[in-house]
Amino acid sequence: MATLYTQQSRNITKTYLLMGVFFIAVMGIGWAVSLYFGNPFILYIAVAFALIMNVGSYWFSDKLVLSMTGAHPVEMKDNPELYRIVENLAITAGLPMPKIYMVDDMAPNAFATGRNPEHAVVAVTSGLLGMLDKAELEGVIAHELSHIGNRDMLVMTVAVVLAGFVAIVADMLLHASMFGGNRDSDSKAGPLFIILAIAGAILAPIAAQLIQLAISRKREFLADASGALLTRYPEGLASALEKISRAGIPMQHQSNATAHLFIADPTGGEGKKSIGSRIAGLFATHPPVEERVAALRGTEIH
Repeated sequence: MATLYTQQSRNITKTYLLMGVFFIAVMGIGWAVSLYFGNPFILYIAVAFALIMNVGSYWFSDKLVLSMTGAHPVEMKDNPELYRIVENLAITAGLPMPKIYMVDDMAPNAFATGRNPEHAVVAVTSGLLGMLDKAELEGVIAHELSHIGNRDMLVMTVAVVLAGFVAIVADMLLHASMFGGNRDSDSKAGPLFIILAIAGAILAPIAAQLIQLAISRKREFLADASGALLTRYPEGLASALEKISRAGIPMQHQSNATAHLFIADPTGGEGKKSIGSRIAGLFATHPPVEERVAALRGTEIH
């Protein structure tokens, strides 16, 4: 019978399988471009650029996200109950005490950030504190601490680096097909190469983004399972997710760059059922709440 333990194991396997596919795709694109140009130096520049930009974002992720969301620090005297919940769960998880921040926003949400457990931050919105009871809040905090313990910031940074690399290389390939590269312009393969290059330049970034988002969604399932195991009360998190979903309140300060950090979609669009929203769900940073709740309650574990 499937349990939270098997759910956790399956999500870890699926995440690294997706990462493996991603790495193979990047290697293939890199090999094709270097072969086409006959000069790997250009490819090295693109790789270096992607790494510098994305690793820099990872290193300063906590400061960037806190600034973008308008979060402010919370001390023990400001909210004793929240502080004790975070402290007790951090001790149980074997993690250093993270910094606690609050976002003054009626939308119920929370996020974790920081490059490692020693520099971690857990933030909640004022709307979340006003909506959830203690058991539900513990479930949400445990979910966020699980992101820290599972090193999700590192995994997602690698995914972003790879997605950025694919986008850069695809753009290089498109320009090469238009303005010429290391090929015979009179070759019959020329027009075919141009068509393939244009198709690749359009589809490769989309495919990379879908894989990146798939990894993000798997990390959410993993954090749900890990958080439920931490509190030993899956119903707390399941109930919290349902309340957050029903609220449907978008956050005042939201960005596609930080959406994957939150426990729920910051646009407040979790509960939509239309065909258009389902298609848009392919590009969503979070799996449907119904699937997450079902997995926590053991009624439908994939």
